[in-house]
Amino acid sequence: MTRSKNTIPVSERLLVIACGMIAREVLAVKELNGLDHLELTCLPAEFHYYPDRIAPAMDAAIVEAKEKGYRQIFAGYADCGTGGMLNRVLEKHGVERVAGPHCFAFYQGQAVFDVVGDADMTSFYMTDFLCRQFDAFFMKPLGLDRHPELIKDFFGNYEKLIYLAQTDDPELERVAENAARLLGLVYERRFTGYGDLTGVLVDAAARSS
Repeated sequence: MTRSKNTIPVSERLLVIACGMIAREVLAVKELNGLDHLELTCLPAEFHYYPDRIAPAMDAAIVEAKEKGYRQIFAGYADCGTGGMLNRVLEKHGVERVAGPHCFAFYQGQAVFDVVGDADMTSFYMTDFLCRQFDAFFMKPLGLDRHPELIKDFFGNYEKLIYLAQTDDPELERVAENAARLLGLVYERRFTGYGDLTGVLVDAAARSS
């Protein structure tokens, strides 16, 4: 029987502090697996561009969560460019995270990424989130909407655009295809679903229930 979040004491909830780029996916895993006691809060998705901000923000978020009574906390992040700084914060608080270097790895599955990672070194990854936010995350911040001549400067070393699709959405696929065409890259789509994210969240939820 599904329980209302309000009937579950804070001390019995699992709080996932995640990157805003995977918020929709965390909620989808929650819904699909009936994780009624999982609660989500997010750090800004723009930290994708500022990984040095992730660890201190996570530190503050965990402290705040514990002050509110949360005892079970999980980090919805991989290392995400923090160079181990996030690990040190999480170890201090006894909090686990998703294994791997970044979401592009855990969406594919870390075991798969270990095999394909080297071959993908000259590939530009996109996800459902990045398709939805292509203009906001790439075109406008990089000035490509105003200065398309900069495309070669930013993307000239890439050979392929790989769309790691969490869902089957023709509109998002069109965005990815158009992005590949705009950037002058070979296009490839890989359906990943939610990858390792499902297993780690289900396991974390089971340990906290």
